[in-house]
Amino acid sequence: MLTKEEMPACPVATTVALIGSKWKLLIIRNLRVRPWRFNELKKDLEGISQKVLTDSLRSLEEDGIITRTVYPEVPPRVEYALSELGESMRPIIDSMEAWGLSYKEMIANTF
Repeated sequence: MLTKEEMPACPVATTVALIGSKWKLLIIRNLRVRPWRFNELKKDLEGISQKVLTDSLRSLEEDGIITRTVYPEVPPRVEYALSELGESMRPIIDSMEAWGLSYKEMIANTF
């Protein structure tokens, strides 16, 4: 987690520092719907390596954006979900989704 002194002065740059990678955004996109297990995310996020997924999940957890719940079962079950802070990002991701849909529609109607 970045300290206050390490955070960029620009609030947009702060947001980009926290969720600016392609994979982090797609993980958050998935977690908007429901909690996911590691292997579910790995299968759904085509092209992501196990290391990048692990690192991204750890970073998001460290920054307080997601929670990791370990269930005491055999074999152990671990689920990732948006934290309260992560839920506060929902409007950002929803806006990105709406813009993407609008863009696709505009491009489809252009050609």
